[in-house]
Amino acid sequence: MRVSVVGAGLGGLALAQGLRGAGIEADVFERDPGIVARFQGYRLVLNPTGFQAVRDCLPTRWHPLLDEIVMDASAEQLILDPQLNEIGRLGAGRTGIVVDRQVLRHLLLTGLTVHTDAALTGYEVQPDGTVQARFAHRAPATADLLVGADGVTSAVRGVLSPRTTPTDTGVRFVIGRTPLTDEFAGLSKAYGSKIAGDGVSLLLGAMRFRTPPKQAAEQLAPDVTLPDIGDYVRWAMILPSNGGSLENLTAQDAVLSRMDGWHPELRALIEQADPDNSTLLSIRVVKPGERWAPGPVTLLGDAIHATSPTGGNGANTALRDADLLRRCLIEADGGRRDLLDAVGDYERQMFDYGAEAVRSSLEKLPAFAPEAKLS
Repeated sequence: MRVSVVGAGLGGLALAQGLRGAGIEADVFERDPGIVARFQGYRLVLNPTGFQAVRDCLPTRWHPLLDEIVMDASAEQLILDPQLNEIGRLGAGRTGIVVDRQVLRHLLLTGLTVHTDAALTGYEVQPDGTVQARFAHRAPATADLLVGADGVTSAVRGVLSPRTTPTDTGVRFVIGRTPLTDEFAGLSKAYGSKIAGDGVSLLLGAMRFRTPPKQAAEQLAPDVTLPDIGDYVRWAMILPSNGGSLENLTAQDAVLSRMDGWHPELRALIEQADPDNSTLLSIRVVKPGERWAPGPVTLLGDAIHATSPTGGNGANTALRDADLLRRCLIEADGGRRDLLDAVGDYERQMFDYGAEAVRSSLEKLPAFAPEAKLS
């Protein structure tokens, strides 16, 4: 069996790693001109399902390394005012495993065949049941299965399920990161909580590695090269939909302009952020719609169920997809079931929990952005 995976995000790479470990050929095609063309290095929290999924997709020899580059996390999920006084609670405390997306992505990339500058322009199912993918700047690729793991603007979804389109919630947010130094020790109670300002919400999260990733790889898995990165604070400010034009502001200035009178440590955190790792984003979701006709093409992750980041379940759901599809394809490759039956089984399950992940994430969004458009 041969599988073409379009998109080198966490879900697509986890699937490719899992298939590679089972002896199934998997090529990854990424539209970016280089594998690190865009910065993708913010912390994320994996729940038990997501963390187990990525472990199961990775070779067991890398499990000790994975365990060394993550941290256990627990947060009270308080609501604080701009002077860091507690004024409420968001709900029950949250626990999980914290991982840096950039570090995890480098681990997942190890040993894979990834073709960059490979923007998909279309695909065709061949008479023999295989599928040929076409790309703007490279020769077509033929496989038994084409997996669209190419995000919210998925080119694969545009052909496979053209009526399934992203919904813009109208909410924008600025995200960045700042080295975690002793200067910010007083902010510890704000990690995992919401700081409620005048029409904006600021969210902070700490990333503390058990061992620096580059050092951990050298010690535990010499065949893996990980970024040389230290502890940091990830921050994100959710802006109101009527927040005015941000065209002439840097990401940091957009945040600081809304922090007049805030606690000096909070302002210092933004002022000392790495400007190259700070960016303005919009919150868009993709809700799974009608199932498409069975065939040798399917979707994974944000391509079919993009969630609001306030749900904390986007990466977890994509990794769950990767592990489930991996298991189904291994059964098909072993002759225990037909390929289309295996893909159909994956899709039935994925549509159910994927739709729930989107619904759950949107349910949490008004607590951070009351004016969000959820219809």
